[in-house]
Amino acid sequence: MVHQLIAWSLKNRFIVLMLATVLLAWGIFAVKQNPIDAIPDLSENQVIVFTEWMGRGPQLIEDQITYPLVTNLQGLPRIKYVRGTSMFGMSFIYVIFNDDVDIYWARSRVLEKLSTISRSLPAGATPQLGPDGTGVGHILWYTLDAPQMDLGEQRALQDWYVKFALQNVEGVSEIASFGGFQKQYQVTVNPNKLLYYRLSVADVINAIRNNNNESGGRKFELSDIGYIIKTSGYLQSIEEIENIPVTTQKSIPIRVADVATVQMTGESRLGIFDKDGAGERVGGIVVMRYGENAAAVIDRIKVKMQEVAKGFPEGVTFDIVYDRGELISESISSIKKTLIEEMIVVSLVVLVFLFHWRSALSIIIQIPITIAISFILLNAFGISSNIMSLTGIALAIGVIVDNGIIMSENAYKHLAEKYERWQESSLKEERT
Repeated sequence: MVHQLIAWSLKNRFIVLMLATVLLAWGIFAVKQNPIDAIPDLSENQVIVFTEWMGRGPQLIEDQITYPLVTNLQGLPRIKYVRGTSMFGMSFIYVIFNDDVDIYWARSRVLEKLSTISRSLPAGATPQLGPDGTGVGHILWYTLDAPQMDLGEQRALQDWYVKFALQNVEGVSEIASFGGFQKQYQVTVNPNKLLYYRLSVADVINAIRNNNNESGGRKFELSDIGYIIKTSGYLQSIEEIENIPVTTQKSIPIRVADVATVQMTGESRLGIFDKDGAGERVGGIVVMRYGENAAAVIDRIKVKMQEVAKGFPEGVTFDIVYDRGELISESISSIKKTLIEEMIVVSLVVLVFLFHWRSALSIIIQIPITIAISFILLNAFGISSNIMSLTGIALAIGVIVDNGIIMSENAYKHLAEKYERWQESSLKEERT
């Protein structure tokens, strides 16, 4: 088989050269299309389900949420196993699928299952799917450099302006906000006053909830003009909450202010984000979508940041604290430099030791063609250009050259033997 292939190649040199040219051009195109990242994605093919049930202990979360979810999700098709974690106010379920399963098919199966499980969970506990990213999806961290704004204003700017703008970038799965204070109205109930007025905490909660609502009316016409009636009942200030009546006793309304203190404050925090010991910062984490090109997504994020920064208040700027793009560029440039150096050294060694330019040229040409073909295979198997894959290509150059040298020496040996036999036969013919 090998002899027939070699013989066919020798007889059809033009076709072989054309095939090599086509593969080289295809490989160059594959190099441009191959996703670039600094580190390989070795994470499992998983779907994360998280459930918030704030104020509950880990044991209650385990019994009421984590255990029912784990037992029901185990029946999904093509899964390896299901892991669950319970903590204060939160439940995390990790559904690990087989490696050949499409991630979005897996997410749709989990979502279908959750639609039937949710009815058996406690009121107020709604399972949600995590972002469609991987364990190495955190590609960029940024903070807001806003010395003239307090942490609450910075967090509001991040949550209601920056986050929504950056989430629209192609390839971004989620913008996770961190730091600062999330503003909220807090109602601190006085238990002694509740006892005095013979009220409960549930009465105060229901009164506030029922008075923070809008209801629609109807449309009516007057003098050939149509009017739409609606009520505006959403609470907009501390005073409005304080004046909400909880109940009436002896024709006297008992307001929220009579039994509680209302104030604007921040949500309770479990930690802070500090930058270089110079104070707290507010920012976000850019999570890349599954299977995207990290370098391209980072470039698009930076372009979008320039557009978003135009709408910032005066004195507010972006401060990038982690950028995988720098690591990617440094890693790729280092590998490219190594590849070029290896190709030059190998070419010189081949020329010096073979001392036959045609044989050396045939071996040297194999290097770029083989590297180009390897990127075709990388794209076919969904492997990105990273430190591991490019290092493997760099190490394979030696094998490529060894094979070329062995084939050249073998061909030279057979040609030399054939030339000797031809010389012997010609001498015999002269003698005769």
